[in-house]
Amino acid sequence: MDESREIHTEFIKETRRRLFAESLPRLHKCLSELTEEEIWERPNENSNSVGNLILHLTGNINQWIVSTLGGEEDTRQRQTEFDEQGPIPTAVLLADLDGVMKKADAIISKLEPAELIQSKSVQGYKETVLAILIHVTEHFSYHTGQVSYIAKAQKNLDLNYYKDEDLDSTE
Repeated sequence: MDESREIHTEFIKETRRRLFAESLPRLHKCLSELTEEEIWERPNENSNSVGNLILHLTGNINQWIVSTLGGEEDTRQRQTEFDEQGPIPTAVLLADLDGVMKKADAIISKLEPAELIQSKSVQGYKETVLAILIHVTEHFSYHTGQVSYIAKAQKNLDLNYYKDEDLDSTE
């Protein structure tokens, strides 16, 4: 395998790990700990609920990956993700997120090395596919952290993300 293909393979593998094996299960865990009321609770008028954040992540992945990289029509109305007051049932929120993530995984998995440097227009920006994947991974992780914090604060619980790992290991 040539070096550029190896870098591509590792980058795609790591992108998929961060999105689908790390962040997505964490969101499922958090929502399983919260009631529907807690999912839609806003601490103040300038903050989002967990429900809004899930809608936002679904919209972002759909726009940046499914539409921009996958070629589906972009029908996103971003502000509605934040305006929604709920309640939308937890099962519906997760089914919609899982559905768009499944589509995104299929698209990301099929990307070829040369595609990573192609330029695309998304949300008013010109970005390379590489930049899109970095943005989406960072953005998804950022909001997963917010959801995790909200769940921990509302329930006073340890989400045990690293329960089977020695995080003090230096090897």
